Amino acid sequence: MAHEPPKTTEVCPGSEPPDADRASRPAGMTRRQLFASTGRTLLAGGALACGVVALRDERWRLRPPGAGHEAGFLARCIRCGLCAQNCPYDVIHMAPLAAGVAMGTPEITARTGACKLCPTLPCIKACPTGALDPHITDVKDVEMGLAVLVDRESCLALNGLRCEICYRVCPLIDKAITLEPRFNERTGRHSIFEPVVHSDGCVGCGRCEEACPTDIASIKVLALDTAKGKLGHHYRLGWKEEEEG
Repeated sequence: MAHEPPKTTEVCPGSEPPDADRASRPAGMTRRQLFASTGRTLLAGGALACGVVALRDERWRLRPPGAGHEAGFLARCIRCGLCAQNCPYDVIHMAPLAAGVAMGTPEITARTGACKLCPTLPCIKACPTGALDPHITDVKDVEMGLAVLVDRESCLALNGLRCEICYRVCPLIDKAITLEPRFNERTGRHSIFEPVVHSDGCVGCGRCEEACPTDIASIKVLALDTAKGKLGHHYRLGWKEEEEG
């Protein structure tokens, strides 16, 4: 008796695939439908990624006391909002969706509500993860940023007017900001009391920026790495070495 050739399964375009292939996809879905669904998923993921990039806000943010370096802070902050809830002055708010990866993290807008440097630092105590450094217990050790007189031309004091507002509202008065008198050459008979910020005393709370009377603040808090320079290791300041012994 002649042996019959083995039967083969012929698959026409658009028909159901063999059982082995069918097991690898959801029931009731053809291969064409599976590819279409996968393509839509990839396109949606790409659109979402593009949307996140488009919404990313790269501006510097004034963080609550104890935040430290931005990258480390973002890694530790769980967006719980407890620091904002425990701020007695309600100056801490959560970053919006447009902030991208910083969305939901606490920030302070100095111009509309600066940090009041509460002596007990309740925001730090409320943080459950250490994103706000619990080792900081004194307001003098806070490093939120550095106040900078960004526009000397609009500063009222440097125009010869008696404005001492930034100096008077500073919680670390005579340590963070001092007034340096000098002769007013324009009038020839008055003095100018120039506000001078000292980086070894300023903690960047933003009280000066909030209180500045010019329409746009002439003094602003900036990030430390933006506001400060750094001497090269090859520079030697002999007089400082003598003072330090």
